[in-house]
Amino acid sequence: MKKILLLGGSAQQVVAIKTAKRLGYYTILCDFLTDNPGQCEADKFYLVSTTDKDAVLEVAQKEKVDGVLAYASDPAAPTAAYIAEKLNLPGNPYQSVEILCNKDRFRKFLLENGFSAPKAHGYASAEEALKDKASYEYPIIIKPVDSSGSKGATVLHSEEGLTKALEFAFSFSRCHRIIVEHFIEKKHPYLIGGDVFIENGKIVLWGLMNCHRDNSVNPLVPVGKSYPLQLEIEDVQRVKDILTSMVEKLGIRNGSMNVELVVDKSNRVWQIDVGPRSGGNMIPDLLGDMFDVDIAEMSVEAAMGTTIKGNIHEPNGFYATHNLHSNKNGAYKDIVFSPKIEPYIYRKCLYKKAGDAVEYFDNAAKCLGIVFFKFPDENAMRNVLEHINDLIMIELQ
Repeated sequence: MKKILLLGGSAQQVVAIKTAKRLGYYTILCDFLTDNPGQCEADKFYLVSTTDKDAVLEVAQKEKVDGVLAYASDPAAPTAAYIAEKLNLPGNPYQSVEILCNKDRFRKFLLENGFSAPKAHGYASAEEALKDKASYEYPIIIKPVDSSGSKGATVLHSEEGLTKALEFAFSFSRCHRIIVEHFIEKKHPYLIGGDVFIENGKIVLWGLMNCHRDNSVNPLVPVGKSYPLQLEIEDVQRVKDILTSMVEKLGIRNGSMNVELVVDKSNRVWQIDVGPRSGGNMIPDLLGDMFDVDIAEMSVEAAMGTTIKGNIHEPNGFYATHNLHSNKNGAYKDIVFSPKIEPYIYRKCLYKKAGDAVEYFDNAAKCLGIVFFKFPDENAMRNVLEHINDLIMIELQ
């Protein structure tokens, strides 16, 4: 029986473990958390941090694995690529994955390869960043170089709050490094985001969607996705051309990439973030529904070097997700959905039970659950999503 090493056993990664087992592989899991749910599903579990490359490599060598997968995990993606390269397993170039997982290295790559990139600079301390403050062109965004889900990110339109924003960004950086960059203003209503899937160096699935935000809690944290993409046809093609070129230049061969882009008023495409893994917030589940495929299965097959099965069908319909969240701290009591939206909901994934702690939604990790919608037309979708906070009530004790 072939073996697959899976890096990360969180609730959103369990699907990859279950899928690998269904496909007939022996599953080995690494995770540094003692209470991760994935260990209950995997055939074998090692209490090892997925960011400790050498420790994970030791596990991979000991188990003689045939493939390695960091499903929906930014921190573990470089480790997966490192092991694949060391053991000559299917995977993407380690240096390319490292570039994608580090925001200041990614900005450098964009500039050196002719892509649009905002003026940016990385710093190892708040004091170092403050010395440069006279050179900042507002608005700016300050964020860790190695985080996802908008953790530690702040947009500033003036110098006010600069020190606090720098300290906030450093508090979320594992490598204690942040980036300060010019904030790009988009010409379209929503940020462009979602996942693409690459097979043999070619993007075969374009899961580009509208990224929704809730300005009443944090304008940077995603609160859901919607499809179809609200972008002019010419701009969609520009985005596709840019991503295709980037995949070629980095030599990405197989697997998912989570992307976030904007098009400015001059029609320039800006790649804000690109992660060499499936997106969080159950994006693979939504895309699976839309394209009639199994993204987790495709990811496992790519990691094991086998041909991806099944046909990718173009979406037909209007889809959306909403990340349930609270605008205050408290203890979970219930979530009440208006009867007006129940007919459009086809799946509810709720993370909390009565009495659980609920935190103010300032990053994606504080999501209370995710609901999936399918609408009959664009008007129905717009009417729900524009008034979503009035149609879903979070009740706290």
